[in-house]
Amino acid sequence: MKTNSNIFTATESMEGHGAKVKRLFPVRSDRMNYDPFVLWDHFEIAPGKGFPEHPHRGFEAITYLFNGSIEHTDNLNNQSTVYAGGAQRFTAGKGIVHSEMPAKNEISTGIQLWINLPKKLKQIEPAYQQVDANNLSEKTNEGVCIRTIVGNKNGINLHTPVQYLEVKFDQDTQHTFQIPTNHRGFMYVVEGNVMVDDTQVQPGEAYVFEDTETLNVTGNKFSHMMLISGTPHNEPIYQHGTFVD
Repeated sequence: MKTNSNIFTATESMEGHGAKVKRLFPVRSDRMNYDPFVLWDHFEIAPGKGFPEHPHRGFEAITYLFNGSIEHTDNLNNQSTVYAGGAQRFTAGKGIVHSEMPAKNEISTGIQLWINLPKKLKQIEPAYQQVDANNLSEKTNEGVCIRTIVGNKNGINLHTPVQYLEVKFDQDTQHTFQIPTNHRGFMYVVEGNVMVDDTQVQPGEAYVFEDTETLNVTGNKFSHMMLISGTPHNEPIYQHGTFVD
């Protein structure tokens, strides 16, 4: 068991209707959230499993797909399908009811992230956004492919300043990531061998950081990671079930 305070290790569990998740938080009393982030699930959904209709309130959520497809429906009359490399965001605000289920007879994998809304925005109207894979910005530099999920005009829009990247290594190399001012966040390893400075981070683990301008990451060929940072609201986060008040 690692004792490095910069490392969060995901806990495996079942959520919804038979969905497998590796959860970074909330998992226990001393790791309920990481302001402004409320929940991080690396999910795997088999055909016939998923997240049937249920309510949410008080936050925003992004579902990003690695493989497969997810069909979203909600009480705002939205019905859409997100495929691998695409993302969707709902703003729960004062309340939304939705479902996320596999659209095809295949295993779907990806990340679901919840971002807290500040107290002044808890009662805003709910909303939905879908961004397909071909509309997300992608660039490759010296063996590192970076897709921007949140952080430019073509990506997902949020009410909290956030930078959210998917990173894949095509060769053994190091890359320095710029962290926006006043952000805190974490780097989560999906697969491969990744080092942050001299700290090894294994699949299913996250390296958390704050008060830093850069992150020096070394990955081997085929390593896959997610880098997320945002501005904390510095407000209490009260999560109970699917609500965040």
